[in-house]
Amino acid sequence: MKLRKSTEQDIPEIMNIIKEAQNYFKENHINQWQNNYPNIQTVLTDIKDGYGYVLLEDDIIIATVSISFDGEKNYEKIMDGNWLSFEDYVVLHRLAVKNDCKGKGISSILLNMIEKICIEKDIHSIKIDTHEQNISMQRLLDKNGFQYCGVIFVADQSPRVAYEKILTL
Repeated sequence: MKLRKSTEQDIPEIMNIIKEAQNYFKENHINQWQNNYPNIQTVLTDIKDGYGYVLLEDDIIIATVSISFDGEKNYEKIMDGNWLSFEDYVVLHRLAVKNDCKGKGISSILLNMIEKICIEKDIHSIKIDTHEQNISMQRLLDKNGFQYCGVIFVADQSPRVAYEKILTL
């Protein structure tokens, strides 16, 4: 498997994966990624900002994620808890795996690859948030050593549960 920065040519496949995730959330009554978010403009902005990544298996895109080394304004205030660290960190957004690849540990493989990138850049913290009803993402984070830290609020002021993982060499 190979993790690389996404390009504009990847947008159709990234959007297919995002639409699959949006449908999953809708079918499971999870109010995350609804109301036309994320959309093509979101993905294009990730690409232009250098945050967009895709995971490939045999040259086929099987997952997508946004990886930012620039911090997250919404993480400046955390309620009902505290971050584990206040050092530089990576923030992950919009992690999604193609439906026919789910259940194969792809998300854990992807997180492991991201950890290696962080260590290479001497960044020892990964922060991420998810909807309180997105139990599958919370299980993934727990399984991969992330710790629940509290609640943050996204741009529309809806709450998200926040996690952090401290990376060691």
